[in-house]
Amino acid sequence: MTNRIRLSDLAEQAGVSTATVSRVLNGKDTVAPATRKAVLTALDLLGYERPERLRQRPGKLIGLIVPELSNPVFPTFTLDLESAMANTGYTPILCTQAPGGVTEDAYVQMLTDMHVSGIVFVSGLHADMTANIERYRHLSDIRMPFVTINGNHPDIDAPDFSTDDVAAVTQGVRHLVSLGHRNIGLALGPSRFIPSQEKAKGFVKAMADILPGEPAPIVHTLFTIEGGQLAAAQLLAAGCTAIICGSDVMALGAIRYCESIEKSVPRDVSVIGFDDSPLMAFTDPPLTTFRQPLRSMSEAALSTLVALIDQPASQPRSLTFGCELIVRKSTGAAPGTITLH
Repeated sequence: MTNRIRLSDLAEQAGVSTATVSRVLNGKDTVAPATRKAVLTALDLLGYERPERLRQRPGKLIGLIVPELSNPVFPTFTLDLESAMANTGYTPILCTQAPGGVTEDAYVQMLTDMHVSGIVFVSGLHADMTANIERYRHLSDIRMPFVTINGNHPDIDAPDFSTDDVAAVTQGVRHLVSLGHRNIGLALGPSRFIPSQEKAKGFVKAMADILPGEPAPIVHTLFTIEGGQLAAAQLLAAGCTAIICGSDVMALGAIRYCESIEKSVPRDVSVIGFDDSPLMAFTDPPLTTFRQPLRSMSEAALSTLVALIDQPASQPRSLTFGCELIVRKSTGAAPGTITLH
């Protein structure tokens, strides 16, 4: 059974007359480009299959593929991307991933079938150095514009917008050393991810430069509460008095572990997170963390993607963004350090 197109539904969705909808569907050239795009967008949003003659004409849709929304940084990223898109005239198609759910490849296929104009990947398989990147080469082959966020893969030919993880972790080490800490550990997610690799690289170099001769213990677990707990257990067993974490969620797990063994944060252990997710200023204690410039990253990614859509021959560059260390009460003087007031 075919899904018969109702002109009245399309007209209402697009804000035009049924006669205008009819002209668009029949491929007439007497319709303004903006009006035709509105009708095509209405077709896609209402789930109608485009008539054959219109399938090569892209609609004003952009796909957003983001990880599961349980980590609060990703809903914030999504909102910022959608807000940035509002000024471009494009409509977002949100695709969220969850373990055991729809795969990135399945979402890409769905979005290409919908004839989206471009795709934004946030912390996807492009950030995994062990993943097959043929999926991205295929997108380039079919001339589907796309950009990536937080995962500048050296072999993927697309603009990327990432934080400077090396500089951020270096700043974290300097902050902790200024508080008297010498035994500092790093808790990260899986080592196959580019952001984890960059943070680890920055940490090893910073420790060698700032505290030569001191160990630089790194624990790779998962970007979860449980991952933070496990990493904290190993790092505290190694004698660390301060922990830098690869995400705020991991940092909350590290604090939970400290509480479970009756160690106070920050009196006994200092903890730094990463992201400055919503509500981190209201945790107990309020979390010292790195603030990603999510809005600036989102706006740059969207404006670059739109430029690629409008001018396929353009060659925009990747951008790296600095993070700000937001100092709150989860970091303090190292145990035994005398502070002057």
